[in-house]
Amino acid sequence: MHEMSLCEAVVEIAVEEAKRNDATRIRSLVLEVGALGHVDPDALAFCFSAVSHGTLAENARLIIERIPGSGWCLDCAKTVPMTERFGACPECGCRHVQMSSGDELRLRELEVE
Repeated sequence: MHEMSLCEAVVEIAVEEAKRNDATRIRSLVLEVGALGHVDPDALAFCFSAVSHGTLAENARLIIERIPGSGWCLDCAKTVPMTERFGACPECGCRHVQMSSGDELRLRELEVE
C-alpha cells in the first residue's frame, strides 16, 4: 500500500510548514488527489490517523478533494475529459492526448493554530 508512504510525506510536509510558522497544532489539511493518479483516497484517509499520531497533525481533519482527469488532444486541438491515463480522445477517438490534470497529489491548504 503506497498510500502509507504518501501520507507520511504529506504529514511531514505539513508539520514542517506548521513549525516554520510557529504553529502549535494543525487543525485541517486539504489534499488534492487526481482521479488518474492511482491513489486511493479511502486508503489515504485510513492511513492519516496512524501517520499523524504524535505529531502536530494528530486529530487534524483531512479533507480530500478529487481532481478529474483532463487532457489536450493533439489531433482535434481540444481539452477533453479523461477517465483513463492513455485513453482515446472522447471527441475524435485518436490516442494523441496529453494529460493536463488528474495526476495531482498536492497539499493545497493547511489550517493551523
